[in-house]
Amino acid sequence: MSGSLSLVATPIGNLADITLRALDVLRAADLVVCEDTRHTRILLAHYGIDKPLMSLHQHNERQATLKILAELEKGKHIALVADAGTPGISDPGAYAVSAVRRAGFPITPIPGPNAAIAALSISGFTGPFHFVGFLPAKAKSRQAEIATLKAIPALLVFYEAPHRIKETLADLVAGLESVREIFIARELTKRFEECTRLPLTEAPRWLEADENRQRGEFVLIVSAPPDHKKARCDGERLLALLLEELPVSQAARIAAKFTGEAKHDLYAKALARKGG
Repeated sequence: MSGSLSLVATPIGNLADITLRALDVLRAADLVVCEDTRHTRILLAHYGIDKPLMSLHQHNERQATLKILAELEKGKHIALVADAGTPGISDPGAYAVSAVRRAGFPITPIPGPNAAIAALSISGFTGPFHFVGFLPAKAKSRQAEIATLKAIPALLVFYEAPHRIKETLADLVAGLESVREIFIARELTKRFEECTRLPLTEAPRWLEADENRQRGEFVLIVSAPPDHKKARCDGERLLALLLEELPVSQAARIAAKFTGEAKHDLYAKALARKGG
């Protein structure tokens, strides 16, 4: 009998979010492979499931994969879970899945909770999205990656940990256009869940306003880059209105903040309109 591997999505916070199918697969499995055995044992115990556990995390994935292949050769049915959400999505598991697929064993997805999709569904943003996951931990690498993401014509979706959220928000503000918006989802499905949508430039101030906001796991969704052609048209219309009431420099500064267009370009247009 051939062994098989099932990738089982587990709750991202609220244990009631697990699916009936996921519970059936976990009960039928010969072995449950997980990131942290202590974390997964709590989930299984909550539903009265007692199974052998084996850890697979970022530091042992290659060695754990060899053990998984050996158990599959024996005909075992294995369930792979992450600490939260769907395995292999910004969590360990992708390397093991590739090896199992190359070895010819069947792999079945057991869909369920996913933090990125949950956040997108309540963000109010529409259109295509680009899933980034976690940005690099080191500041220079993080800033360089944000620079490469700036031109992507889609929503940007990030995961972030509490100990880096402050630095990441600061880098997003510095590296992306000021006219963008951000949706911040903290502790989704948990007791202290908190979500807000606001201008990107206001995100650091929102975070600092309450020290509790720096706790928990985060999903960050940044709106797509502005349509620069449309922004130029909007900027020129706004500039014309502002010049009816304000001096050139002040009108250019306000129009630049609103549209994201360069202040010096708008200043030059304002001078041209004023005939000087």
